[in-house]
Amino acid sequence: MDKSADLQDTVDEIARLLGASATLEDRSFRLLTYGAQHGDIDTVRQESILRRRATPEVRDYFERYGIARAGTPVRIPADAGLKVLARVCWPLRYREVTYGYLWLLDAGSLTDEALRRVEPLVARAAAALAQEARGRQDLGRGLRTLLSADPEERAGSSIEIEGPVAAIAVRESEERVAALWTLPRGVLAQPGSPVALLVPTRLAGEVAQTTQSAYGTAAGIGGPRNDPADAWQSWREARLALRVAEHFPRFASVAWWEDLGVHRLLARLGQADLRELATEVAALDPGQAHTVETYLDLGGHAQKTAAELGIHRQTLYYRLGKAERLLGRDLSDGDDRLTVHLGLKAARLRPSAG
Repeated sequence: MDKSADLQDTVDEIARLLGASATLEDRSFRLLTYGAQHGDIDTVRQESILRRRATPEVRDYFERYGIARAGTPVRIPADAGLKVLARVCWPLRYREVTYGYLWLLDAGSLTDEALRRVEPLVARAAAALAQEARGRQDLGRGLRTLLSADPEERAGSSIEIEGPVAAIAVRESEERVAALWTLPRGVLAQPGSPVALLVPTRLAGEVAQTTQSAYGTAAGIGGPRNDPADAWQSWREARLALRVAEHFPRFASVAWWEDLGVHRLLARLGQADLRELATEVAALDPGQAHTVETYLDLGGHAQKTAAELGIHRQTLYYRLGKAERLLGRDLSDGDDRLTVHLGLKAARLRPSAG
């Protein structure tokens, strides 16, 4: 049976037996399915159904009651400020792991005895979510085959997903481990260097930010592809965007390929080309390079540059003049300015810069 249909049937049956409004969410509080309405409805249930997700404020309120680690139903009182009615949260746990939450609006009829009657149904829902999570992990293990630049290797992939999709590359961390299986449904993930994710395009920003925060590193998001067969192109872009995110503070800590402008061209260059460009600015020390790069980034606007660097404008002119003499370039000349600017950007991406 289709797992989504099975979950829907289970939630409908729970709602019928208890006479209570029921919703089922995954561990990230994303709505998976909901039953028919019984009695009053609060803003939280409305928002969950309409927006498919609880707000951060509501999530914080619920998590305050320890639902992520609870092994039994948790009774949560009403809160007028958040417009939350009293409800029961039943963590959906399988083999000591929480895979989601069953929410039941409680008008006073959800006694312990009533809840015990639906225990088998809750266990079935938890097992279904666990099975789906394991299935996603199995698919994730073959993700790099789908994302390979080799067409013959891609042809051997057994992964079937729907578009549009976007690939995400996240730098792994030696100090932290991210629980990739807790990401929203429809997300495929595979650990590695970098971590690879393939997500529905609408979730790209959210998933990249969540995963990047978990590792405490950086992430790059490739352009969307309507046909998942072209996802390997998005993966190539994601890895290049990650590289830019790691070397350019302006784009840290999550870089979107489509927002990188000329940095996309730089990221595509090989190391030999980058070294050649960087040679143009090798005479500058780090402080001088920062001054000139800031000046060029701000379009040669001296007043803005001085303010950004926290120095007097005359000090800026002195530093720029010294840099021009070291480089043998005239920063008022368009070609020289372009050469220096590209050299400074390339210097960030060359091997010695990491």
